[in-house]
Amino acid sequence: MDVGELLNYQPDRGAKRIRDEEGGGEEARGGKQLKGARDLARHREAALGPGDDPDQEDTSEDRKRILEKLMDSEEEPEGEPVDESSVKKMILTFEKRSYKNQELRIKFPDNPEKFMEAELDLNDIIQEMHVVATMPELYHLLVELNAVHSLLGLLSHENTDILHYGPPLPPTQSDRPGVYLRSDLNGAPHIAIAVVDLLQELTDIDTLQESEEGAEVLIDALLEGQVVALLVQNMERLDEQVKEEADGVYNTLAIVENMAEFRPGLCTEAAQQGLMQWLLKRVKAKLPFEANKLYCSEILAIVLQNNDSTRELLGEMDGIDVLLQQLSVFKRHNPSTAEEQEMMENLFDSLCSCLMLSANRDRFLKGEGLQLMNLMLSR
Repeated sequence: MDVGELLNYQPDRGAKRIRDEEGGGEEARGGKQLKGARDLARHREAALGPGDDPDQEDTSEDRKRILEKLMDSEEEPEGEPVDESSVKKMILTFEKRSYKNQELRIKFPDNPEKFMEAELDLNDIIQEMHVVATMPELYHLLVELNAVHSLLGLLSHENTDILHYGPPLPPTQSDRPGVYLRSDLNGAPHIAIAVVDLLQELTDIDTLQESEEGAEVLIDALLEGQVVALLVQNMERLDEQVKEEADGVYNTLAIVENMAEFRPGLCTEAAQQGLMQWLLKRVKAKLPFEANKLYCSEILAIVLQNNDSTRELLGEMDGIDVLLQQLSVFKRHNPSTAEEQEMMENLFDSLCSCLMLSANRDRFLKGEGLQLMNLMLSR
């Protein structure tokens, strides 16, 4: 490719996104193209002498100068590298902001405006800490510097249930990217959900497998802090009618799945810390079918797999009746979607796992489970 072709080269911008956010996609692209044309014209004028004819064909030397200037203008400064020192600094900042937020909340419990800025600052540093998930070998710093304990403490952060003083306000986006404001706190970000998002990324199974040593340290610290019990308590107070909070429930279930896949033995402890009770209650809730209900059925099947302790616990909580009630919906009609069929399969997997215990088989027969199976087969 010669210099002339380089100057006229237009990079492939890829396929057009299905949905341009806020309807400004085309204008933004057009603006970038115009800006590029103006920059190119300026560089051409700079390369030409004051007495040169702009329409005259560029010399090889002029074109080289133009290319050099274009390449220099496209260079971007590199961000701060992520290493042990930067992670320590980040954790220290997080601890300071968390303490300041707690202090202001105690000092001004009835005046959210006094701690609003501290709330936003705390949310910002939590978002910045997502970068730690790219380096699982540094997870030990989160434990050694007490960040895991502090994050778990924020799962019960007050801004999920504090009362709003004044007329109800719709959820809005703040002037900080990615920060959505809570209407019940007159605009506070959802700190507990921000922590859930961070923990979900830190425990991503692919990330955990990159550094088994770092993963073991993190999972040990989370279990020592009774992470499942805290996650369940947080889910209890979330309103799934609000999209942000529904996403928080989904990411919470993802944390449980990640940890269970990395360390299957924790399912017994998780079930005993309230997860089993919450899953059964959520599965039988009379809500329209959606992603969270499907995910709950999947987590339930995972928790019961190859685990007699969790199977026994489900039986003691009348879980056999819950499973039969949910499956009875399909005795009159087949699942209408692939997702609904997947949920039905998860419920059958859970039921089959539980029937490995004789006590659950008795409960199954008393609950007329055999008759239900016959009705479903005869359709």
